[in-house]
Amino acid sequence: MPKVTLTVNGVKREVDAAPDLVLLDYLREDLGLTGTKQSCDRKGQCGACTVIVNGKAMRSCLRKIVDLEGADVISVEGLGTPDNPHLIQEAYVLSGAIQCGFCTPGMIMATKALLDTNKNPSVAEIKKALARNLCRCTGYQKIIEAVQLAAKFLNGESSPEKELAKLADKPLGVSHPRPSAMIKACGVAQFSGDIKLDNPLYIAAVHSTEIHAVIKSIDSSAAVKMPGVAGVMTAEDIKGTNRIRVFAPDQPVLCEDVVRVYGDPVAIVAAETREQARAAAKAVKVTYDPLKVMDTPEKALAPDAIQIHSHSPNLAWQQPQIKGDFDKAYAEAAYKVEGRFTTQMVHQSPIEPEHCIADISGEGENTEVTIWGRSINIHAHASQVAEAVGCKVRYKEPFVGGQFGIKATTSSEGITAAAAVHFRRPVRYLPSLEESFWLSSKRHPFEMITKLAADKDGIVTGYYNYFTLNKGAYYLLGPIMPTRALHMLNGAYKIDNIKADSKLVYTNNGSGGAARGAGPPQVMFALESLMDMLAEKAGVDPLEFRRKNLMKSGDARSTGATIDVFPFPELFEAIKPHYERAKKEAAAASGGNIKRGVGIACHAFGVAEAGDHGEAYVELNPDDTVTIYVAMADPGEGNDSMLTQISASVLDLPLDKIRLYTRDTDKTVGMGPSAGSRMTYMGGGAVVKACEQLAAAMKEAGTKTYDGMKKAGKAVRYEGKKDIAGSDQLDPLTGQGASFDSQVLNIQMAEVEVNTETGDVKVLKMTTAVDAGNIIHPQNLEGQLQGGMDQGIGYALREEYIQGKTKDWITFKFPTIEMAPEVEFITRETPRPRGTLGSTGIGEMTMVSTAPAVINGIYNACGARIMELPATPDKIKSALAKK
Repeated sequence: MPKVTLTVNGVKREVDAAPDLVLLDYLREDLGLTGTKQSCDRKGQCGACTVIVNGKAMRSCLRKIVDLEGADVISVEGLGTPDNPHLIQEAYVLSGAIQCGFCTPGMIMATKALLDTNKNPSVAEIKKALARNLCRCTGYQKIIEAVQLAAKFLNGESSPEKELAKLADKPLGVSHPRPSAMIKACGVAQFSGDIKLDNPLYIAAVHSTEIHAVIKSIDSSAAVKMPGVAGVMTAEDIKGTNRIRVFAPDQPVLCEDVVRVYGDPVAIVAAETREQARAAAKAVKVTYDPLKVMDTPEKALAPDAIQIHSHSPNLAWQQPQIKGDFDKAYAEAAYKVEGRFTTQMVHQSPIEPEHCIADISGEGENTEVTIWGRSINIHAHASQVAEAVGCKVRYKEPFVGGQFGIKATTSSEGITAAAAVHFRRPVRYLPSLEESFWLSSKRHPFEMITKLAADKDGIVTGYYNYFTLNKGAYYLLGPIMPTRALHMLNGAYKIDNIKADSKLVYTNNGSGGAARGAGPPQVMFALESLMDMLAEKAGVDPLEFRRKNLMKSGDARSTGATIDVFPFPELFEAIKPHYERAKKEAAAASGGNIKRGVGIACHAFGVAEAGDHGEAYVELNPDDTVTIYVAMADPGEGNDSMLTQISASVLDLPLDKIRLYTRDTDKTVGMGPSAGSRMTYMGGGAVVKACEQLAAAMKEAGTKTYDGMKKAGKAVRYEGKKDIAGSDQLDPLTGQGASFDSQVLNIQMAEVEVNTETGDVKVLKMTTAVDAGNIIHPQNLEGQLQGGMDQGIGYALREEYIQGKTKDWITFKFPTIEMAPEVEFITRETPRPRGTLGSTGIGEMTMVSTAPAVINGIYNACGARIMELPATPDKIKSALAKK
C-alpha cells in the first residue's frame, strides 16, 4: 500500500493510502476531524464536506488520498476555534447564517477560498462560489450576508466588536448571537454521526426491493461468512413488539411476513466496519412473492383492492366538516369557481442523513439502551422504541442537521436499538442518503375537489373541499395532518358556509408524516388559487378581494371556534405599496416570450391547539447560574436563543447566566414535539411560568444568589406549566370544536418571470408581511421566513419524491444558492395576550402561503393556471396550449 505525505491543519501526516480512501473519511475516521460533514453519499452534491486543498475549495468526498501527495489541507478545525475564531466564523455567527449548522463548516471553507482571492465579491460571485454548497434551513440569504460581512471584517471596514456594540443591551427584541452558533461555526458541535463509542458494531439494513410482497425466505448464510460480520438478525430476534406505535402499532422495526413499501427493512447485518456491514447486507438473499401494488388512493379503495393491514381497512380515517349551508350558498351565488387540485409527495430533506447511535447497559429487566438520534419528541420516541425492542430506552439528542417535521416520527432508531439489544454491543447506524429517503416520513400528497362561491358584492359565501390524503404504507401520526388542515381550512377568510370531508387512505407509498406546515400547505394551495380565480370572475383585484373577505376579531374559523387578536388589515396596508410597485414593474418588464407576474397569498396559521400542554423546570445552581430543564429540540430554528433570552428577561439576569438542559430524557419530562410552531408559545410559556416563580422568590428573599436563597429558606427549583383549554377532538359528524389558541398572520407576494417558450419559471423576489406578536430575536424570525419561503418555492416549482427514483439531492431537485430570490420583510408586532411575553411562533407559516403565491404569480404573468404541483415547465406549456 503506497504511503502519501500531506499536511492537515499545519501538521505533516504520513498516510497508508488505500486505493479507495477519500479525504473525507481520512479526516473524520482517522483524525477525528468531524467538522467536515457527509450528506450526499460521496457524490459531491452537497458541499458539506468542503475543505481547502492547496488554496482551493474542494469536496473532500471526491478527493482520493493517493492523489494528494504533498497537499496542504485545511479543514474547518484548522481555521479557528470557539476561543479563537476566524473572522469568517465570527461573521457567520453575527449574521444569523447558522441555523442547524450541519452545512456551516463547508459553507465557511468555501467562503474562505473565495475571500482569499476576491476581497469584495458581488452577490453573483458569492452565489457562484457557493453554488455547490447546499443548505435547507436558511434560504441562503443570511449566508450571502455572512460572506459580505466577512469581507468587511477582512478588509478592515468593520469588526466583530463593532457589530456586537450595535446590539441593544436588553434580552428581548435583539439578535444576540445564538448560544450554539460558534461551536457550529468551528465544527466542534457533535451530530449523531460524529459520536464515537468504544468498540462499536456498524450495522446495515437489508431493504425490500419490492413495493408490496410476501416475504417467502431470508437467506443470510453467505453474509455471515463474510469478513468482519458479527451476525444477521431478523424480526424473530426482536424481543419487544417489533412495532413502532404512534397512533397505531402497524410499522414493524423489521418486516416479518409482508413488505408494504419499497425500502422496508427486513434484516440487520452487524460487522466491525460500515463497509463490511454494507457489503454483507448485499449478500443477504430475500425471496418475495409479489402482491398487487396500490400506489394511489383510488386503487387502494377499489373493490378488488388488497387490504394492506389486517387491523384496518384501506380507508383508515375519515372526518367531515359542516358549517352553515354550503349547498344553499352555492346555489344562490353570483360568482362561482371550482377545480381539482393535487399536490405531490415531498421529502422534507434535512441535509443530515438519518444517522443513529446506540449504547447498551444493564442485564435482564434492567437492560437500557441509550440512543443518540435526531428526534424532536424525545420522550415519546423513547417510549415507542422501548415498546418495540423490549427494554428501557434513554434518548439523547445531539445537534441535528435540520428536520422540518421529519423527526416527529422515528426512522433509524428502532433498527439501531434492536441491534444493540441483540448483539449486546454499542452500535453505529450510518444509513446512506438513499436509505434515509426510504426510512423517513414524507409530506402527504393531497387530492382536493373544490368549489368557492361569492355574492354580487364579492363577499365569499361558501367553500367546498373534499380532500383525500395518500397516507402511504404506515399510519405514523395518523389523523394529525388532515385534522390540522380542517382546523385551518378557511385560511384568513370569513366563510360562513363550509362543506368538507377528509379521507386518509393506506397505500403502498412512502408514509406521510409531519412536514413544515403539516396539512395547511396543501389545502391553502387550493383555497388561495380559488381566491384568485374568484376575484377574476368578480372583477376585483386579488389583493383587494382578499382584504374585503378577511376574518376579524370575534369571527369563527371553519371549526366554529372564534378568533381574538387578528390584526390583518394593517398587514394589507403595509404591503399595498409594494404590490402596486411590483405590478407596474411586471407590466413594464414583460415582452416577447418573457412574461412577468405578481402573485398574492395569505394565511392565518394556528399555534397551540386545544388541549396542548407544556412543562418545564428552572433551577438556581450553586454557582448562581440558572438551568432550564425542558425537553425541547433545536434542529435549527433558534430555540436555544428563545429560551435563553426569555429566561434572562424574566429573571433579570445576564444571558451568560442561563444554562440549558433540553436534549435528554434524563432530568426532563415530556414536552411534546418541537413542531407545529408551538415551542415558543408552549415550551417558552412553561419556562416563563417557572421563571416567574423563581423571580418572585428571589424578590422576597432580596437576593439572586444560591446561598442567599438557601439562607432565606427559599426553594431553588420551580415547575412551570402551560395548558390550552378545551379538547383537540372535533365533532365526528360536523368537524366543529375548539381550535388554536393564537394565530400567526401572513401575506406573501411573489414576483415571477415565466418563459412561455420553455415553461421555465424564475422567482425574482419574495415579499412577506407578517405579524407573529412580539419578536424575541429578529434574525431568527427572518431566518425562519427565508427558509420557509425557499421550501415553498421548491414545493411550487420542482420538488417531488418519486418512490424508487429519488435517490439523492440531484434527483430531488434540491434548491441551490443560485436559485435564491431577493427577499424583503415587513413585520408588525401585535402582542398576543396569552403568548410567551407576547410572542407566538414562526417556523412554518411562510411555507404555507409561498407556493400559492408563486402559482398565482405564474397565472398573472402568462395566464397558465396550474392545479397540479409542482408547476414544472411541461405543465406550464400544456396549460398555455389549452388557453
